[in-house]
Amino acid sequence: MYLHLLLAFALLAAIIFALPVRWKAWAATAATTAAAVAAAATAARCLATGETLQLARMQGPLFGPESLTVDPLSALFLLIIAISSVSASLYSCGYMKHYYGKKSSVQFSLHYLSLVALVVSMMMVVTSSGGFSFLFGWEMMTIASFLLILFDAQRPEVLRAALTYLIMMHVGFVFLVAGFAGIDAVCGTADFDALPYCYASRHTLSLFVIFLIGFGMKAGIFPMHVWLPEAHPAAPSHVSALMSGVMIKTGVYGIIRVAGEITEVGQLHTAGIILLAVGVVTGLWGAVQAAAQNDAKRLLAYSSMENVGIIFIALGVAALGAGADDPVVASIALCGALLHTLNHSLFKSLLYFGAGNLYSQMHTTLLDHFGGAAKRMPVTAALFLLATAAICALPPLNGFAGEFLIYLGMMDSVSNGVNVLYAVGGITALALIGGIVLLAFAKLFGVIFLGSPRHEGMNSVREVEGLRLGAMAIPAAGIIMAGLLPQYAVRVVSAAAAEFSPAAVYLVEADVAPTLTRVSLTAALLIILAALLYTVKVRAQRRRNVTQGPTWGCGFTAPDARMQYTGESFAEGLESLASTFNSDIVEGRVVDKGEIFPPAVRNYNVRHKDRVGRLFSAWWIEMLRMINQRIMRLRTGKINNYIFFALMFLVLVFVLSLFNIL
Repeated sequence: MYLHLLLAFALLAAIIFALPVRWKAWAATAATTAAAVAAAATAARCLATGETLQLARMQGPLFGPESLTVDPLSALFLLIIAISSVSASLYSCGYMKHYYGKKSSVQFSLHYLSLVALVVSMMMVVTSSGGFSFLFGWEMMTIASFLLILFDAQRPEVLRAALTYLIMMHVGFVFLVAGFAGIDAVCGTADFDALPYCYASRHTLSLFVIFLIGFGMKAGIFPMHVWLPEAHPAAPSHVSALMSGVMIKTGVYGIIRVAGEITEVGQLHTAGIILLAVGVVTGLWGAVQAAAQNDAKRLLAYSSMENVGIIFIALGVAALGAGADDPVVASIALCGALLHTLNHSLFKSLLYFGAGNLYSQMHTTLLDHFGGAAKRMPVTAALFLLATAAICALPPLNGFAGEFLIYLGMMDSVSNGVNVLYAVGGITALALIGGIVLLAFAKLFGVIFLGSPRHEGMNSVREVEGLRLGAMAIPAAGIIMAGLLPQYAVRVVSAAAAEFSPAAVYLVEADVAPTLTRVSLTAALLIILAALLYTVKVRAQRRRNVTQGPTWGCGFTAPDARMQYTGESFAEGLESLASTFNSDIVEGRVVDKGEIFPPAVRNYNVRHKDRVGRLFSAWWIEMLRMINQRIMRLRTGKINNYIFFALMFLVLVFVLSLFNIL
């Protein structure tokens, strides 16, 4: 299987490298679409029938026999990968045009080959039964995404972000290897199916925590999130959409696989507390940091962390419900987690596509370089507003349906008298997160698309071509459909939830789907009512003269573009509360309150970087420095010393071979 995979990539590489630059994107899109169609067809069959489909079986070089199989959980994640990969590949065909003439043909070829490799590796991860094939796909996913981040490698911040990402992913990889090696040591195989036997024979929580660290590094949970706000802004926007909307969900997939096999009540309860605590801290930290950012892509990156926190809150509540033998809470919360996973992939992809449209026009994503973009990019503004409303969980869009289920699961926990304290804590945290997210995205949309232009470059901004807008229509359609018809979306995720909570399908059909149907009808009535009111308004205005004038400026008669909210001033109150958690990088000078005639300040920008990132980066930078110092001692400049070092290495290899260590 591995040989066939390598041969297929060699053939694809030959095709992509041989094609002209303008055709490379279409070749990669064709390959990605073919893989996505095959994956979606397999996933649809599995979700419809509930059967497990075996795609391949092989003997891995480590950990014994393995297989590629599609069960309902794998099918749901395959569906997420398929939808997002097609839209991202199609978007790249238009987005990468502004790099023509700036990058070499080899750079484009490597980029598109890595894009296909990322998609295929993610599919391999969610279909692998575990062991070597899982680790192979995981490492392939890391290397492919690392190369995609490096597309703009001439920028120092991109190199730094890519290196940080690579190091942290391999730290997580070490934990995953340790986890699978632990399963293999007990059961003789490293399949996920062997986890229940492994849990029964050794310390469950220690193995669970090892996997939590390994998968949590990819998911971006606190405090292992520090790569996320650096890597996502550094990558091209279609790559950011794939990484943030889909790739980090492979960490969520791994956690569900590992936690779902815990059966002992006490250990399941403890695992639920851990997941809930991680979710609360991750969600709140991500929301606060997102609201403080003055860069659109950094804000979206921290928002991904916040949404991962919401998913972990739901997983924690589901585990606590299962530990308390309450299938209603467990099933509804797990369905909410999976539905939010699907929803986030849609609206986060659309948001990153919108940010890419803005970047291609202004070559920056700093909020204060925009203003009034809605007048120049009306379609982008409308789609961005749709995604903004969805991520803020406003009805009748898909974000509301997912969080509604999570709230429903926690409220059922309170009404049933099961884990009341934890459920109330989850409700409180989720409400706080929702409020802060509303502030963050009101700031993001308002500063960029509303108001007056803050920079002279806005005069040349134009709407992007139809190809990119067409790619954006794919997640936009998903947002609307899942929001207006949530009863059907929840039926899809209930099949995956039934893998670990058998009562999920019955509860969804009997209770959840009818409730969501009423929500759907209410939303439809509100839309009809709004349309009627708008029609009445338009007809009424035809009979009267409507005059337009400037916004009232409190008596001031000469307002200009500087007299409006900036990204920094919009969230100043929240930023003052979070200042102890941040280390700020200020460009320019703040006007002192005592200055009566302050000089003109042309450029002013504040970058908010959380202190956790500095703490994490400090240790590995110091470690590399110490390693480098010790290695430098071996550079004596004498050839006889170098020959001696080589001889000692050969002797070491010989001795280890004698004892069968190598």
